Amino acid sequence: MIPKFGSETALLLIDVQKGVNALTHWGGPTGRRNNPDAEAEMARLLETWRTAGLPVMFTQHDSREAASPLKLSLQTGEMIDGFEPRDSDIVIQKDVNSGFVGTNLELRMRQLGVSRLVIVGFFTNFCVETTTRMSGNMGYDTYLVPDACATTNRVGPDGMDYDPDLVHAMSVASLHGEFCTAITPDQAIALTKADAPDLERAQGNE
Repeated sequence: MIPKFGSETALLLIDVQKGVNALTHWGGPTGRRNNPDAEAEMARLLETWRTAGLPVMFTQHDSREAASPLKLSLQTGEMIDGFEPRDSDIVIQKDVNSGFVGTNLELRMRQLGVSRLVIVGFFTNFCVETTTRMSGNMGYDTYLVPDACATTNRVGPDGMDYDPDLVHAMSVASLHGEFCTAITPDQAIALTKADAPDLERAQGNE
């Protein structure tokens, strides 16, 4: 059983910024991404959390890399329309993949009494994965919603162009059952209303 998500459960939206769609930067000349419905699923979850009065947290990436479109000084660093944080939301600015490294995310979670995270955002295999791994390692009850995440193709050192669906799927497969429990958007929404006796918490590494 997975217990109901209450005030101890924050929705963490990772890097929902316009620059994630600068696809040639991330995937090269064949740049493309998976899951075009990711933003819609994130928006559903965001509305659910806000309506329920549960904690909402955002990370914003401010890259150290000169060519990155994810810089807060650029238009591409702005939040995707509809994901502008509210005054009541926690906003964490970071310059590496993990939302925990060099930030006060853990402190803010402790201050709010947050011990459980539901993680969504960009990119599945970069900042989402790194933050999820650290969340699990740090002992937080961690949930990933893959349908509310997305990534791009990746070109390997051998020149192989790996499809974004494959990159996404392998990242989720590596995380689920070890660092987190992967659930669907509908399951996450239902958990804000009641326990889920039919779901099994799969997080290991504890």
